[in-house]
Amino acid sequence: MRILIAEDDSSIAEALQFALTLVGYAVDSVGDGAAADEALKNQGFGLCILDLGLPKLDGFEVLRRLRRRSGAIPVLILSAREKAEDKVMGLDLGADDYLAKPFSVNELQARVRALLRRGQGGAPVVSYGDLSFDTVGRTASLNGRTLPLSLHETGVLEVLLQRFGRVVSKDQLVEQLYNYDHDVNHNTIEVYVHRLRKKIAGTGVAVRTLYGRGYMIDYAAQ
Repeated sequence: MRILIAEDDSSIAEALQFALTLVGYAVDSVGDGAAADEALKNQGFGLCILDLGLPKLDGFEVLRRLRRRSGAIPVLILSAREKAEDKVMGLDLGADDYLAKPFSVNELQARVRALLRRGQGGAPVVSYGDLSFDTVGRTASLNGRTLPLSLHETGVLEVLLQRFGRVVSKDQLVEQLYNYDHDVNHNTIEVYVHRLRKKIAGTGVAVRTLYGRGYMIDYAAQ
């Protein structure tokens, strides 16, 4: 899952990026509202963490423009402003949550998980065949036994399960798993899919390759 951080304090942005990357998210960071607005127009983010006091465009205007474009991605406002009217305005403009600074990393991660889960339909655990995926802990299991997946294998599985029965291109996987700074080729994705395919064998689901189109996870042939 790919997350955009819009924060002009570089130390806070770096701390957020580290904390979220550590648990397996692909994270991009921008330092002003104009850059945030542009990124949200053109990139497939699953969540935006938005500061209000941004230069060029403030957070309220970034949020207003996003919702005018019918942008439905979850937005978590992260701000030092604690006045009730700021919170009310942010929520009225379409923010999904509001967290005041200073904050604990654990609370931030929990709110991120909740918003992403809500955006995916709300179910904390999804199951297909004998495969279960915990969207909160981001772990996969076979009949209650945890599968030993790497962070990137987990990411591939998560993206495929979100589109169960539908084709996901290699470009879409790269977009969801890596930030701007990574130069990733399709061979890398093929390696992760190959490893994942072996690890979920026997779960009742399988990753199919549709040549020239991408991958699809579906029920395994009987």
